[in-house]
Amino acid sequence: MPVTTTAVTTTAVTTAVATDRTDSPTAGGPARSIFHAALGADFERLHPELRRRFGFSSVDGFACIGTGRMDRVEHGSPLLVPLLTAGARRNVLFPDQGRDVPFTIANYAYRDGFGRETVTFVRTFQFTRPRRFDATMVAAPDRPGTVVDYLGTHQHLAVDLRLGVSTRGGLLISSEAHRVAALVGAPIVPELLRARADLHEWFDDESGRFRIRVRVSNPLVGLVLGYQGWFTAEYPQVGSEGIPRHVRPVRERSRM
Repeated sequence: MPVTTTAVTTTAVTTAVATDRTDSPTAGGPARSIFHAALGADFERLHPELRRRFGFSSVDGFACIGTGRMDRVEHGSPLLVPLLTAGARRNVLFPDQGRDVPFTIANYAYRDGFGRETVTFVRTFQFTRPRRFDATMVAAPDRPGTVVDYLGTHQHLAVDLRLGVSTRGGLLISSEAHRVAALVGAPIVPELLRARADLHEWFDDESGRFRIRVRVSNPLVGLVLGYQGWFTAEYPQVGSEGIPRHVRPVRERSRM
């Protein structure tokens, strides 16, 4: 997903989104891919195409835009539909299902309003009514092997994501602690109420495509949401105007 990235100043981002500066972590230092920082030496075990896709930062001047199709998108019990519908209002989960669904993913690296190196994950599923599943990820220097994933347009939930590398050079991601970033103290969500996410993304040399498989589940209800399919990537340059406003969260949280 080629996209050029230029550093976005803290002032510019702060004027674009509302920020909650309580307990703001220390920021600064040279920009570096948050995935490279989390994986350390294991980053070199990724397939070269995944190193390119996950190896850029806000100073590199490009982004990664993926376009493809999801072979299958599904959710679990029909009883989950009201919850999924409510989540869709903040671009977190959605109730739609389908086969061969057109799909895009937009990854832009920038410095957020707290000066943190940040990467957008804006996934769009082209159902009859397009649905977005948004996240912004930041480094977690005090948690080796981990990045923090803020979900949705208002970053109400902060989720620890543990990174790993598969034997074929794919990226493995599994969610761990969930924290309510919108509340003082960022209380941890009880395990029985969490939606555990497991992701495997890899590059298929034969087809020249990225493949992805995602499953979100809960210990009480089983499958919450899942999708799998493929996409190709372009790496467009990001101009002096910075990253598009529509991929940024409406509100930023510092609690993690």
